[in-house]
Amino acid sequence: MQFVLGVVSHASVVKMLEQHLEDMYATSPPESVHALDLSELKQDDIRFWTLWEADRLCGCGAIKRLSPEHGELKSMRVANYYRQRGIGERILHHLQADAAQNGMTRLSLETGSMGFFLPARRLYQKFGFVECAPFGRYQDDPNSVFMTKRL
Repeated sequence: MQFVLGVVSHASVVKMLEQHLEDMYATSPPESVHALDLSELKQDDIRFWTLWEADRLCGCGAIKRLSPEHGELKSMRVANYYRQRGIGERILHHLQADAAQNGMTRLSLETGSMGFFLPARRLYQKFGFVECAPFGRYQDDPNSVFMTKRL
């Protein structure tokens, strides 16, 4: 498997991100959906990574730089075929290492509070993320859980 930086427009990536947005809108009220669209993932303050097995997309994730020392995890997604195979852990490990290599000392994230997001929250907790107050431009929202970790 191989990580690739910046491949947002590949057809497989576009399809995965469209599914990601569909799931977010199907499980959360529109005002509580904070997922980034394709154009937002191409911004200069975003490092978007994909993980591939040969020509098959396994998953993706991004880091949005909030400040020189603080990043936000965004767009974490594992392809359905690769779920329950440790791909989420592999992507999260890679994103943390990338953030640290780029001078960040803290990573934070927002995820849903509903049952649909429980596997994601468990993954983040396993990697040492703890719940925190809203950060950046986020506001308190009963549909959101905010988490952070010092690197």
